[in-house]
Amino acid sequence: MMPPTKRDTARLERRLVATLTEACETAKAEIPGFEWLTHTVDYAVFPQSLRVIWVFDTRANKELALANSADQRMRELTAAALHDAEVASVNIERCVRFDSEEACNTQHGGD
Repeated sequence: MMPPTKRDTARLERRLVATLTEACETAKAEIPGFEWLTHTVDYAVFPQSLRVIWVFDTRANKELALANSADQRMRELTAAALHDAEVASVNIERCVRFDSEEACNTQHGGD
């Protein structure tokens, strides 16, 4: 299998950004404390390398959301976004991560 061209990866990245932005806006309206999401990917080993990180304002809000099964909703939103971006064969359980700005600031200086 040939590696994707720069044009192909740019197209895919635009689709991912668009569909994940939609998922993010939906979640912000539904899930208290959820603030934003980001993704990381190495297109040389795509889609296995794809990670979607859902970020809450505080650890407490993250834990509350997980306790209330909001993680399942965020996985559903992620799966729908990836489907809409025409990304197949992704293990959603492995792909999705949860974090908080509070933890980022403590552990990584906000990165």
